[in-house]
Amino acid sequence: MGVSVSASTAIIVAGLFFAFTTFYPVAANGLDRVSDAEHGMHERALEQQNTEFAVTNATYDDTNNGTLTVTADNDGALGLVADDATLVVGNEYVDVGSSEAITTVDGDTDTELWLGGETLTVEVDGGAFDTTVTGGETRVVLVVESGVRDAATVTEVS
Repeated sequence: MGVSVSASTAIIVAGLFFAFTTFYPVAANGLDRVSDAEHGMHERALEQQNTEFAVTNATYDDTNNGTLTVTADNDGALGLVADDATLVVGNEYVDVGSSEAITTVDGDTDTELWLGGETLTVEVDGGAFDTTVTGGETRVVLVVESGVRDAATVTEVS
């Protein structure tokens, strides 16, 4: 065996070593990102399983400018943020956290935390949406931050 064979073997081994030291961090980082993404997906699924609420009442009072009142009970094990909820009236989005909506949790307007066993009441001024609310026909959908939703049909109050 000559010097050229030994030198070429050393060059091949050095090239393989360099290739491995470049490949390993890339593979490890990719595996970490996949693991983190799967962990986040499982956390969101667990949050959705622990979220349970029901819209118990939706009424519309047509006097003055009109007020839509939606009442919901949190029956789940997870505490929710009232102002992060989304309300859809008919097919129109209403921002629950805006100044046009008043949220109360068990009669308290100073809190945003909606815990299990508590009742959320959302009162929305009729000027906050363009949808014509008709009793027995208009539906409201309340969606919380985990994506869980519930709906009810609006009844009119005279």
